[in-house]
Amino acid sequence: MHTFTNSLFHCAWSTKGRQPVLTPEIQARLWPYIGGIARANKMNALAVGGFTDHVHVLISLPATISLSKTLQLLKGNSSKWLHEEFKDLWSFSWQEGYGAFSIGISGVEDTKKYIASQAEHHRQKTFVEELKTFLEKHGHAYDERDLCK
Repeated sequence: MHTFTNSLFHCAWSTKGRQPVLTPEIQARLWPYIGGIARANKMNALAVGGFTDHVHVLISLPATISLSKTLQLLKGNSSKWLHEEFKDLWSFSWQEGYGAFSIGISGVEDTKKYIASQAEHHRQKTFVEELKTFLEKHGHAYDERDLCK
């Protein structure tokens, strides 16, 4: 028998220091590039988006790749690409950690809409406030200091 899985995760990570360097021009190229990294590694990025200081990805993982490896690939390859494509971002880096939350199949469409509406969403809420909401919704204890790194 073949292996059949549908491991869906809503992942988010920030630029180091929450620097707002992801301009609309960069976003227009970065979101598809992250989708390409996923495809090249047998993952399926169902939605990619974000704001000037962070990225959201709704991703389906194959049985052969861990969540931590997924984020290592997405963050590492996109960081390298940003350095090569945008010379003024020579000192760019992503934050060390990430948030990743499992999503049921019934939550896929709402999550896609949420990711697509990031610009509108962040007129009212910062990334840290957004992250706190996710952590509380999923029952994670956290130290405020860890959210600002």
